[in-house]
Amino acid sequence: MQPIPYLFFSNTAREAFTFYGEVFGADPEIMEMGDQMPGVDPKTVMHAALKVGDGWIYGSDDPSGTDFSSMAGCNIHVSFPTVDEATRVFNALSDGGEIRMPLEATFWAPAFGAFSDRFGIRWMVSADPAE
Repeated sequence: MQPIPYLFFSNTAREAFTFYGEVFGADPEIMEMGDQMPGVDPKTVMHAALKVGDGWIYGSDDPSGTDFSSMAGCNIHVSFPTVDEATRVFNALSDGGEIRMPLEATFWAPAFGAFSDRFGIRWMVSADPAE
């Protein structure tokens, strides 16, 4: 069993998953709504999937207009073997977003930072401690 975060967007899922794919070096799988929901743009993303390391991130557009602020306590955490790679991903994902904690050395990791990306998704990025 492996938990998979499922992200919801307000008509920006395609843009977000395309961007995440560029950052993580993977091609997202994107399924459109088509004619499955009358009154909903057929180009709306019904389901998107992106392989990230050994895991996945799933997501979709939510045509209901739901307010997702209740997810404010949830973050996606990704950790990298080097500070250089953590820095690259931190800088790319946080561009246009809001940095809550700059990427810097901490007592538990050689680099850790937190931000909300330009799509409103909250992330934590770190570098693995040396063994």
